[in-house]
Amino acid sequence: MMTARPLPPAGTRLTRAAAWVVGLLLVFAVVPAAVQPTAARADNPIVQHVYTADPAPLVHDGRVYLYTGHDEDGSTYFTMKDWRVWSTADMVNWTDHGSPLSLTTFSWASADAWAGQTVERNGRFYWYVPVKNKATGRMAIGVAVSDSPTGPFRDALGRPLVENGEIDPTVFIDDDGQAYLYWGNPNLTYVRLNADMTSYSGSPTRIPLTTAGFGTRTGDPNRPTLYEEGPWVYKRNGLYYLVFAAKCCSEFIAYSTAPGPTGPWTYRGTVMPTQGSSFTNHPGIVDFKGSSYFFYHNGALPGGGGYTRSVAVERFSYNADGTIPTINMTNAGAPQAGTLNPYVRQEAETIAWGSGIETEPSSEGGMNVGWIDNGDYVKVKGVAFGSGASSFTARVASGSGGGTVELRLGSPSGTVVGRCGVPNTGGWQTWTTVSCPVTGATGTQDLYLRFSGGSGYLLNMNWWQFSPGATAAPTH
Repeated sequence: MMTARPLPPAGTRLTRAAAWVVGLLLVFAVVPAAVQPTAARADNPIVQHVYTADPAPLVHDGRVYLYTGHDEDGSTYFTMKDWRVWSTADMVNWTDHGSPLSLTTFSWASADAWAGQTVERNGRFYWYVPVKNKATGRMAIGVAVSDSPTGPFRDALGRPLVENGEIDPTVFIDDDGQAYLYWGNPNLTYVRLNADMTSYSGSPTRIPLTTAGFGTRTGDPNRPTLYEEGPWVYKRNGLYYLVFAAKCCSEFIAYSTAPGPTGPWTYRGTVMPTQGSSFTNHPGIVDFKGSSYFFYHNGALPGGGGYTRSVAVERFSYNADGTIPTINMTNAGAPQAGTLNPYVRQEAETIAWGSGIETEPSSEGGMNVGWIDNGDYVKVKGVAFGSGASSFTARVASGSGGGTVELRLGSPSGTVVGRCGVPNTGGWQTWTTVSCPVTGATGTQDLYLRFSGGSGYLLNMNWWQFSPGATAAPTH
């Protein structure tokens, strides 16, 4: 029996009609001509099926977890109702963990799921977010907690942690165990968090916004310094860094340093100049597998702009004196840190680049890829087949006539090393496992799961896995 597949929920997807132009548009992104990558190499922005904003990376247990906001489709303001989580082990293949935190998590919040950050302490994960307090109509900082980096998160307090009408919390735990929560636009305020991470000692303290500390802004007597919003605080080699969105509008990313977590701050200059088609930007910096990474957002996807943003990432190296170099937006993104093992189960929603696909919660847990049309594909980068794969297995469902999963190497039209047929399973969340032989998948390759079939939605995919074995000549 075939069952009708409804459209994805409003606000969870990009305009499918525009999806085919993604690679073409990204070729003309704001990138120096000498390093202009081709569409086939484009891996920035790192998520293509929903708009994301305000990146907050966290390194935990061999992975980077990325906490983002979610701009609703077609927004003409910062219309944001939930937050999203993604993770990666190699900086290019990102797993979609869905939305474990939303406005509805906070019974006291009415709107504006804006920029937050998550930290881990003693095996628990604390997510600090700004939302509008329905009782006061002002922005306040809430805190949610989970035992897992991917949630689900619950409101830790049932009320705001702190409220002064300002936004953009960032949290930093110093080497001595003292945690600090910073936030603010137009001011910059901090409190010393207690060890429970859900209360604080003393009163909120304003950091003096001096031109020596945060640079000189011209043309706005009410804002004499460059500091605007989006602070990100961390420590490296005994030096404290405060990276922030500077000036408005359009914003660029700047930074200051200090000998201690509360200052005094010294302005150090530009990290990322004003670029891209979003008038805001928002920084996040982490070290992972021996390299440093700078996260930001732009408006590079179809329909993108200042209210429909997308998160991207660049790898960088500090200068010998600890200063941060100037970093430009690219559509190539960060290089892969390692390879992906196809011989262990991989979630279908682990994606380097997706075209036409969407994701949704799966009845079997986690997320699945869905709303797949003929010609849609998922790219998985740097798949280490080694001496060769012999078969491919996938967990699939279909409420229609099904379709075919084409296993292609190098590009969506590359060499076919296997084809797996997917039948009607009786429903879009009625799962079955299919397998097919594979020939010619050797070495380290970019794998494209390309979907083909008739008209309308074809199938859903939950996970996939290859089996090693002897290989033969590839098929075409």
